[in-house]
Amino acid sequence: MRQELSWLLSWSDHHKRLLARLSIVLAVSLLFDLVCTALVWHFERHARGTEIHGFGDALFFSTVQILTISSQLKNPLTTAGRLVDVALEIWGIGVIGSIAGSFGSFFVSGTTS
Repeated sequence: MRQELSWLLSWSDHHKRLLARLSIVLAVSLLFDLVCTALVWHFERHARGTEIHGFGDALFFSTVQILTISSQLKNPLTTAGRLVDVALEIWGIGVIGSIAGSFGSFFVSGTTS
């Protein structure tokens, strides 16, 4: 029990590697989200029947697409917007997979040390 507790409270290179991976994924995801937000706003803001009227709406749409692979907005309505939407969904699935893999690797390799 004491050894298990010491592992939980320690901060090894193993922990630093996981934190670095998660930080990189978060930073790149934020950048990707902002780029896609600008693209969605540019492509969708003048589409007939759009629910994206400002940059905040586009940011909401892009962020929700990455996090949940769905949105309650009717967008995207344009072909270019739909392509950006597909990229957002692929990113969301890929990021979730990589985060899950990072945690899996962390816990499996941590039990062999």
